[in-house]
Amino acid sequence: MRAVDIVGIGITGFGKQEGESWRSLAATAVTRALGDAGVAVSEVDLLASGNAMAGLLGGQEMVRGQVVAGAAGLAGVPVVNVENACATSSTAMQVALDGIRAGSYDTAVVVGSEKMTGQGTRAALGAMTSAVELERIPEITRDLTGSDEPAGSFFMEVYARITRDYMQRSGATDADLADVAVKNSRHGTLNPNAQYRRARTRDEVLGSRLIADPLRTLMCSPIADGAAALVLRATERVEADVAPVRILASVLGSGLPGTTGPMLEERTARRAYEQAGVGPEDLDVVEVHDAASPNELLMYEELGLCAPGGGPKLLASGATTLGGRVPVNPDGGLVSRGHPVGATGVAQIVELVTQLRGRAGERQVPGARTALAENAGGYLHPDAAACTVTVLGVGR
Repeated sequence: MRAVDIVGIGITGFGKQEGESWRSLAATAVTRALGDAGVAVSEVDLLASGNAMAGLLGGQEMVRGQVVAGAAGLAGVPVVNVENACATSSTAMQVALDGIRAGSYDTAVVVGSEKMTGQGTRAALGAMTSAVELERIPEITRDLTGSDEPAGSFFMEVYARITRDYMQRSGATDADLADVAVKNSRHGTLNPNAQYRRARTRDEVLGSRLIADPLRTLMCSPIADGAAALVLRATERVEADVAPVRILASVLGSGLPGTTGPMLEERTARRAYEQAGVGPEDLDVVEVHDAASPNELLMYEELGLCAPGGGPKLLASGATTLGGRVPVNPDGGLVSRGHPVGATGVAQIVELVTQLRGRAGERQVPGARTALAENAGGYLHPDAAACTVTVLGVGR
């Protein structure tokens, strides 16, 4: 199997981007990634473009990637359009990676973009709810809340139920949940591309508006616009004087409705560790999908960073903050960095590549050599619908 490196990264600021579209944001990220890689447009063999909501929120239901290609100067390059809920752009990376590994392409651009603002919160939340089997929503809502009333934010009700169950079996407290958001808000102050760059206190988090018990506003990822891009290249095509980041593993998994066994994230992570030939003890820095802050505590356990029930203790020890043993979400995570759905997976990879290159500035994890990203999306009750786990390394 061919080895593949990430040789270029590009990202826009996340947040409310007035005057920008998903297309213009994507084009900016692609241009920055190509410039970072020193790769000419003529060298690109494939564009894998991820977007989740431009159909529902903007009417562009088809050929979104071709539209991006035209805006980014890549018109005529073969395009694959990818949608996989919150795992959209990490799945697009998987598509490009598989194409290079198979020998069909040598160089590929991957981009994820989203424009969620501009039509109001209700429209964005409605688009998000399409990441579940629509006919099952009444049934799932009754199971989650005990009510036939539609949830104001379906996915926050999902995370709330998961969080309540986790608190019961682990002993996690409201303070523990808040402390995840506090940690990541501190990290976000160091990220110039983050949507929110204000450090929060535990009292501020716990005093914010209740969304779905026990989740409060400052524990929930915001609606955002943004884009992120990568340039992937077969290792044998990379110049000898370039210090690229190697993709050690990239595993895509799909959920099992009604499962009572290990959750999708744990199953996918096991396969990624096996493919990469590393274990959780080898990780220097991690990005997890904290669409709601408490989910980070679960991911500590699903990824094997601690024993079952040990998430609150690991957090309290300082191990997952900058300066700790294995910093998690050094860019602020989804709650502080922002969560433009189609861009999130690649944004996580951009952060990890930045860390592995030693270019993260004040948020740099010293000596980072091995990194992991977990990106999940959609819902099949009780499993996520899709999950990718990516392991990156340098000097291996």
